[in-house]
Amino acid sequence: MGKLAYTVPDCKKVRYIIHTDCKNEADDQYTVAHCLMTPLLDVKGIIAAHFDKSYGRYPDGATAQASYEEILRVLEAMDLIGEYPVKCGAPTAMPDEQTPIDSDGARFIIEEAMKDDPRPLFIGLQGAITDLASAILMEPKICDRMTAIWIGGGEYPKGGEEFNLSQDIAAANVVMKSSMPLWQVPSNIYKNFAVSLAELQCKVMPHGKLGKYLFDELTELNVNLAEMLPDFNWPHGELWGLGDEGVVAALMHEGQRTDLYHEINAPEFDYETMEYKLDTNNRKIRVYDKMDYRLTLEDLFCKLAIFAQ
Repeated sequence: MGKLAYTVPDCKKVRYIIHTDCKNEADDQYTVAHCLMTPLLDVKGIIAAHFDKSYGRYPDGATAQASYEEILRVLEAMDLIGEYPVKCGAPTAMPDEQTPIDSDGARFIIEEAMKDDPRPLFIGLQGAITDLASAILMEPKICDRMTAIWIGGGEYPKGGEEFNLSQDIAAANVVMKSSMPLWQVPSNIYKNFAVSLAELQCKVMPHGKLGKYLFDELTELNVNLAEMLPDFNWPHGELWGLGDEGVVAALMHEGQRTDLYHEINAPEFDYETMEYKLDTNNRKIRVYDKMDYRLTLEDLFCKLAIFAQ
């Protein structure tokens, strides 16, 4: 395992929880690995999220477990089995905005948030937001003790159908109506973390067991999904979106680049259309308008190369 030739000062580090629907497709694995290779992030644990609306790819209620098992495969490829707590989140979406789904994942969020630790705590949500919403309903005090970064929601100002949001609209509304600080990376922003498969072959595949695993997982899924859903408009053939990299991009810049985002009163979501309801009195949230896409991706590629040394 290669070692970075620089040190991140302890005062700059933040506590971090990875929350990932890791077996939904193939970008989550890249971001999980990136977070674990980034010394700015003191990763406290990893939570496996459901993606229960999976177009029939998995039985109902089985996707969080699939994500859990995929997280372990990524850790194995990094020789990090046993180094981080891995918890399973809710198997399905919340039934309504009042009813949390108790899970090891939701309880882990509460446990970490309530610790007596002065360092900031962030959770990066790379899929459905069920477990955070459940944790908020189970222990509202966590809202004052952590910040959430969510890859989800449609393009402003209208919004509309978006995969991560569609997994649990009730949970998204719970988080939007809460007082927890929230940084949202909507779909028109996260889609810009695009790569070609040729780029991944050059910059990921050659770099050890981890690089080969990440490349093989993505390229195999590229073929399998196309065969399973030949009339669907995704995947694209020679391109892939590493949209979950938005959580890393947000934290690498943190508050230094105020030109990258604006703040608005947190919207709510229409259950039928997933469109935004913008006229609210909810607390303000950060919404990203752009990110430094290439800086983030090149940081990933460089860390993969160093890790394999």
